[in-house]
Amino acid sequence: MAGQVLQDEAEALSDINVVPLTDVMLVLLIVFLITTQVIKQTIPIKLPSVRYEPTLTKPENVSLVVRNGPGGTCEVYWGVTKVNQKDLLDRAVKKLEEQIKKVGGVQNINEENMPEAHIRGDINTQYKCIGAAIITMQQAGFQRVGFISEPPPLAGFRAE
Repeated sequence: MAGQVLQDEAEALSDINVVPLTDVMLVLLIVFLITTQVIKQTIPIKLPSVRYEPTLTKPENVSLVVRNGPGGTCEVYWGVTKVNQKDLLDRAVKKLEEQIKKVGGVQNINEENMPEAHIRGDINTQYKCIGAAIITMQQAGFQRVGFISEPPPLAGFRAE
């Protein structure tokens, strides 16, 4: 009889009581749900959906590289030539005038033969540098100014 009692007590002690474990897990879950909302401090905005489409490089397109210069200045490169803002405006106007002459007048300019400005901006470039390049190209008459980005690693076909 004493052996049976010891065996029953041993079986009772070997069973894990799940109720306190469940209570602790539910309390932790509620704590984490509450704290994540407190930690998350963002301003609600809607970001554009970006699709990585290959760009068609036409010979009349302009390739610009924009990056930070020393002392908070901006460096802009037309191709591989460093230009200042006035030179950028002059080159852009000259490029459009040449394209208009090439197609036979303003009336013959369309989407296919209108040059575009493609800007490659370093990831650490100040917004004022990129913004100044965009405004200068728009002042010159470029209607399409785009950005060249690098897709994330292993960015393959994405079905939508």
